[in-house]
Amino acid sequence: MPAEYNDSDRSNSRLQHFSSTSTLPELLHHGGADGVTGSCHQLYTGPDNQNVMIDCGLFQGRDEQRINPDKQPLLQALKFPPASLVGLQALVITHVHIDHIGRLPWLMAAGYRGPIFCSQPSAALLPAVMEDALAQGFTRKPRLIDSVIQQLHQQLCPLAYHTATTLWPGLQLTLLPAGHILGSAQVLLQQNNGPATLFSGDLGAPHSPLLCPPVPPPHCDHLILESTYGNRFHQRRRQRRNLLKQALQRALIDGGSVLIPAFSLGRTQELLYELEDIITSQRRTGGDLSRLEVILDSPLAERFTQLYRTMKPFWNAEAQQRLKRGRKPLCFDNLTTISDHHSHRQTVRYLADNHRPAVVIAASGMCSGGRIINYLKAMLGNPRHNVLFVGYQALGTPGRIIQQHGPHQGWVELDGQRITIRAGIETLSGYSAHADQKDLLRYIRQMEQPPQQITLVHGELKARQALQQQINQRWPAIKVVLAQRG
Repeated sequence: MPAEYNDSDRSNSRLQHFSSTSTLPELLHHGGADGVTGSCHQLYTGPDNQNVMIDCGLFQGRDEQRINPDKQPLLQALKFPPASLVGLQALVITHVHIDHIGRLPWLMAAGYRGPIFCSQPSAALLPAVMEDALAQGFTRKPRLIDSVIQQLHQQLCPLAYHTATTLWPGLQLTLLPAGHILGSAQVLLQQNNGPATLFSGDLGAPHSPLLCPPVPPPHCDHLILESTYGNRFHQRRRQRRNLLKQALQRALIDGGSVLIPAFSLGRTQELLYELEDIITSQRRTGGDLSRLEVILDSPLAERFTQLYRTMKPFWNAEAQQRLKRGRKPLCFDNLTTISDHHSHRQTVRYLADNHRPAVVIAASGMCSGGRIINYLKAMLGNPRHNVLFVGYQALGTPGRIIQQHGPHQGWVELDGQRITIRAGIETLSGYSAHADQKDLLRYIRQMEQPPQQITLVHGELKARQALQQQINQRWPAIKVVLAQRG
């Protein structure tokens, strides 16, 4: 189903919606409904088509292939229809991952000049993310990029957590921590004397490094809930930390590198935090891992890490205690950062040709581009190296193909080359920044009063169906809907 729709489609959708649930405002999905990526939702709550948009994300992997089978330029395939700007009063960003903000340049190009609300940390991170996104998929002209970033700064409206803001008379917005990445937020929209709508955004797992766990408000009438891992269970933190330590020890034994494709924002900083703790513990006991080199080969990830270090007040209590003890969780002695492209090429060649063990963290997280590609092309065919996946791999991405490789798919195409997979491939699900099924059910249970309706978004069909079944079993009175785009 294409992302575009016309006014008659919207009117028909509204009539059908109100006929079944007259107390809840109309909700339209422009992405993040029948897949994981492209998160974009529009809530109509006021007279004269007044509405607010939640997120403005880019489609990736199989989601992009489905809506853009002819591989048209993104500007043509993912543009916003004029109807989506009618009555649009505000845009609220849950967090700054590309699948939640990547279409923002197209929304601005379509003429949107209203406020862009987000948390204070997200406001600090968003310009850097947008600058990179513009260079990768919109334009490489510095003057045009600068003009878009300047316009973005004019529209940005940073908000403190737990503080109500009036969007227009009759509707209040409150952001709550979501525990997914720094600055991630749940979005609560409360109508005066009317229903409350809660967008969970991407929810983090409990006990995540650096971040406080998500806590829902006491009640909402309509919960729009993510379901990325609605049919899976993660390893707990102690288990995943032990598995990470074992992967590092194998690198020492094999004399190879551990390649970790990771998102520059969020996952990279969590990994650095965990690696610093493992290395520090090993140093106290004289363990072999105390000398293991950690290489961060991503200028963007380095930039985000520096921003994370400036926002220590938003770190959780455990991280604050480490700081008080003089620890440097995101800047430790074993960490080497690679900035320029020449040094990157040298590092790839050196690690591929020598038996010096190392951990390499590089983007992109789904192996669909970035510097990780050069490492994979050089090392994926050698069994002494290992690839360690620590995040979700979308359908249709090279990362998913590598992760699920088998006897009938022992290769992957990278930069037009067929690369044989002989390296060890592992997945640590516990390092996902997304809540699993158990966490999502706990999130609902934490509400003092359950919602009237839950709409499941941001998940593959099997994940949404599995979570729907579990919710129906526990709360039969809740109406559970699988979102549909358009």
